[in-house]
Amino acid sequence: MLMALSRREQWRPILDAELKRWSTKSCDQLAIELTEERVYEVEFEGKNHQVEVTLLENTDKYLHVGVAVDDGSVPASLYPLSSSFIRERSTEIQANSKRQADD
Repeated sequence: MLMALSRREQWRPILDAELKRWSTKSCDQLAIELTEERVYEVEFEGKNHQVEVTLLENTDKYLHVGVAVDDGSVPASLYPLSSSFIRERSTEIQANSKRQADD
């Protein structure tokens, strides 16, 4: 017997796709594109879903990016399905940052 997926479980493929899309970008691309939170809609299986992408941390060593997905309905959208990833900066950039801090 097949059980119907919960609403949040239905959002999983969208979250996975958006995580993949954003996590392939370089640190420079992420920093430029995420100066402000990005909010947009994607369509999946004939339904619109809201995606929110936020730069959670921007350090000399890494960027921490959060991605959240919901279907815009209340109250479900108050608890979006979310995850995050860390994109490490290259060693060369870290060395330059350290050198500038030491000057």
